[in-house]
Amino acid sequence: MDKPQTWPQGVFPARLIDKLHDQGAIIASRPFDSDQVQPASLDLRLGDVAFRVRSSFLPGPSHSVAERIEALKLHEIDLTKGAVLERGCVYLVPLQESLELPDSVSASANPKSSTGRLDVFTRVIGDRARGFDQMPVGYKGPLYLEVSPRTFPVLVRTGSRLSQMRFRSGDNRLTVAEHQALHARDTLVFDNNVPVGEGVALSIDLKGAERNGLVGFRSKRHTAVVDVDKKAALDVLDFWEPLYNRGREELILDPDEFYILVSDEAVHVPPTHAAEMVPFDPLVGEFRVHYAGFFDPGFGHSSAGGTGSRAVLEVRSREVPFLLGHQQTIGRLIYEKLAEAPDRLYGSALGSNYQAQTLKLSKHFKPYSA
Repeated sequence: MDKPQTWPQGVFPARLIDKLHDQGAIIASRPFDSDQVQPASLDLRLGDVAFRVRSSFLPGPSHSVAERIEALKLHEIDLTKGAVLERGCVYLVPLQESLELPDSVSASANPKSSTGRLDVFTRVIGDRARGFDQMPVGYKGPLYLEVSPRTFPVLVRTGSRLSQMRFRSGDNRLTVAEHQALHARDTLVFDNNVPVGEGVALSIDLKGAERNGLVGFRSKRHTAVVDVDKKAALDVLDFWEPLYNRGREELILDPDEFYILVSDEAVHVPPTHAAEMVPFDPLVGEFRVHYAGFFDPGFGHSSAGGTGSRAVLEVRSREVPFLLGHQQTIGRLIYEKLAEAPDRLYGSALGSNYQAQTLKLSKHFKPYSA
């Protein structure tokens, strides 16, 4: 394997992810799928079995994940022919990918966009981990996915891809000055009234002016199963209640309900960078924004079929009802440098599902017109 200093600083684009795989730093029990390596992330695939466990857990520094599963499992589920994961239950699934990272390379994980929009809670765990979704530099060992459907029961199978992983060398988040310089050069947000500082602040659109007043969707209870591998197969109204602006430009979030909303701002991730959405401030309100946080290079980029795209937001209230207002800030995009120029961009050429999006449900649903 290459010496650590040969890995350039930054988020790894697809070519470097392929190099990690070629050099044995990413090990897969089956050959990669043709579209598994994304512009700056790797889709992770479910293995052959899932374990229903009594509770979520972290293994801690003294235990492997397999040891914890053995102590907590209720039963084992065969995924080779497909199986339904029930809402409200916790499952641990060994992934087909494992890692032998170089000493200078770390990894982080996030749900895929479609996973987040179904309110399927996922977190990647490694052996002796002290935290979720973070693999430290030099991590060597298996990967497991914790899966907990919160709203819809889901049908998954061996090879289903619910989560994605990003690889990097060093800490490459931009400073305030670097964010401002990048915005001056490449326009990160298409709104002159949005200041760029420590990233790009994102707020909620509750006007719906471009969608005949449609501002979001609230999930229905007691629905049919969602097959995570089938696109455009489901009728929106069987699973979602459309929400419209009725003149007040505000929305009360009901506790334990799941909402799909959209940012008021259109954003852009230039080809030289990747971005991640982080909470704006956990103290701004009694609600949680649960989203797939990775934005690949080319999201909202003109030459990749974008010219500014909205960020779709998956929102839940906590214990009490909470009033959201139009343009209330709820998150921000933080940008990172790529380790080298990418050989592919997020967008129409790759068949990316959410380029040039406004308010959009996951790819599993048929198109909906307001």
